[in-house]
Amino acid sequence: MKVLLINGSPRANGNTNVALNEMIKIFEAEGIETELIQIGNKMIRGCVACQKCFELGHCVFKDVVNEIAPKFMEADGLVVGAPVYYGSPNGTVLAFLDRLFYSTFNKDKTMKVGAGVVICRRGGASASFDVFNKYFLMNNMAVAGSQYWNLAYGMNPGEATQDAEGLQTMRTLARNMIFLMKSIALGKEQFGLPEKENWIPTHFIR
Repeated sequence: MKVLLINGSPRANGNTNVALNEMIKIFEAEGIETELIQIGNKMIRGCVACQKCFELGHCVFKDVVNEIAPKFMEADGLVVGAPVYYGSPNGTVLAFLDRLFYSTFNKDKTMKVGAGVVICRRGGASASFDVFNKYFLMNNMAVAGSQYWNLAYGMNPGEATQDAEGLQTMRTLARNMIFLMKSIALGKEQFGLPEKENWIPTHFIR
């Protein structure tokens, strides 16, 4: 099994990295393959809803989104971590997620396990956590929880190492993801994935 972890922070060795690496320790101890990719320091433009990805099978803008999309589809789990900016995840990671999920719209993500991780100085963590969950929940993914919201506190690099509860929350989250991924794999073998209906898009136009 494999988990793909996305670091959306512009600081490769900041507090988001501390939280994600706390999860990686658990994943690797349990034999789960991991890949951590830093995207927060890259130039990633937002989605323009051109819908060319429906024809091409990938985003029209050639950057890290297209490099990561196949890794996402191969992974059993996805963890997205980011700092809180003005009560929301930072703009780069949101641009990345908009394009990643839009350009893979026609690729089945049913029961992949998703988890958002947020880092804040003081406030905005639960609102940012909610933003991440929307991407997973709109794509038939299973969302992993922990003993508390998936957050840790820290402003200056390394301060999150002092948040004992936050780090424990990350370890618990990783263990819960492992349980979910293994349970879903067993369920797929025995029962298959949930039945799918054809999408019924409903647009209200005057």
